[in-house]
Amino acid sequence: MSIIIPANSAVGGGFEVANGIRLDNNAYLNRTFSEAGAGGGGGTFKWTLSFWLKRSILSTQQTIMSRYVNANKYVKILINNANQLEYAVYNGNYQARYETSALFRDTSAWSHIVIAQDSTQGTAADRVKFFINGNLVTSFATNTQIGQNVGGDFNTNNAPHQIGAFNAGDEFQGYFSQFCFVDNVQYNADQFGEFDSDSGVWKPIDVSGLSTGATSFFLAFEDSSALGTDSSGDNNDFSLNNITAVDQTVDSCTNNFAVLNILDNFYPNATFSQGNTEIVSPSGREASSSSTIYLTQGKWYWETKFFSASAPFVGIQPVVSSSNTTTPAVLQSNGLGILKTGKVETTNGSGGSTVLASYATFTTNDIIGTALDLDANKIYFYKNGSILGANGVSITAPASTINGHYMVAVGNISGTDTISVNFGSPSFAISSSNQDGNDRGNFEYAVPSGYLSICTKNLSEALS
Repeated sequence: MSIIIPANSAVGGGFEVANGIRLDNNAYLNRTFSEAGAGGGGGTFKWTLSFWLKRSILSTQQTIMSRYVNANKYVKILINNANQLEYAVYNGNYQARYETSALFRDTSAWSHIVIAQDSTQGTAADRVKFFINGNLVTSFATNTQIGQNVGGDFNTNNAPHQIGAFNAGDEFQGYFSQFCFVDNVQYNADQFGEFDSDSGVWKPIDVSGLSTGATSFFLAFEDSSALGTDSSGDNNDFSLNNITAVDQTVDSCTNNFAVLNILDNFYPNATFSQGNTEIVSPSGREASSSSTIYLTQGKWYWETKFFSASAPFVGIQPVVSSSNTTTPAVLQSNGLGILKTGKVETTNGSGGSTVLASYATFTTNDIIGTALDLDANKIYFYKNGSILGANGVSITAPASTINGHYMVAVGNISGTDTISVNFGSPSFAISSSNQDGNDRGNFEYAVPSGYLSICTKNLSEALS
């Protein structure tokens, strides 16, 4: 798993994208256009769709954008059950269908996708182009090419269009950023991004000056009270379904925040939601879910809210779960956490544990702040903004652990608990809004001086 993602997150300076949107179950955006695209009522011949995404679940059909008339007439762009990017035009049969050979199975990273159509082209292979992180896709598992001058019923007037759903089903779960549709132009990816001259990393650029048409739109997700606002100037706003202000994120394509790792779920067997920031941890697993970003040095802060409190804990662990071991990650040597009882315990790798400190108990709706100092090898816990034990607890240096790093760990030891982790882009409502010393993240309580939210901008600076 990559620690630095293939996006502008690891690149200093440059164009910054402030926000994204988090979609969970039954959440999507929709609009019915009153005007036709450049192809008329039968569907536009030319268009370009550009967006950044970070997935939350795998091997489940998830729609990115669609236009649905009925089961025999639709167009959709999706990631299918096989984790392929797909574009399909169906009107009694497939008029066009493209499925990438490449698979999209990374739930820790942002990826940039451009799909651009011009069905007026004489060469069939030029009519639809896919770009992934700036690179033209040349290999397709399925390649039913669209016919010349076929509109495809996409971007038509008086037809419902949905972002994140297909006929209010097959919902996308994850994050979008910089969601841009341009009518009547087939653009290449270099109109939306560029390769950094120093690192070679693909990163976004300002798209506000792009030529647009009647049904063009650009969703920047900058207004938390109106996340469907079109920022292109064409006034093609989208309506929201099961989306609220808390679904605006600072997790974006230029600053990737940690989430919980859905791939590390052999022992925890948790149910993930809210963009992999929330879990339901089943009874008696004595195992934890871990973060997607590994920490080797620096000072880091996160908050955990417990929506139930049978027997939850939060802390750190050095390894992920594995299907070929008999010991859950949380029980590996150097795993450590604070329990509901207020006890801070560390494990020895043989099923035993040692109590390192005893603090105040916590319960439902309490927020536990954790400050991890990997320069001094200490960990501190806070209950609703107040420190528990001013001297903190000593931990093993990361370099001396089995893999040389730590991950955030949350779970429970009995009962069933719902736990939400805020790495800086919360999925639960924040009343006071505090940032770290680099003006990043969004927390309920003040971030201890010198500690940072767990995101790639802070990580790249800490490692530089």
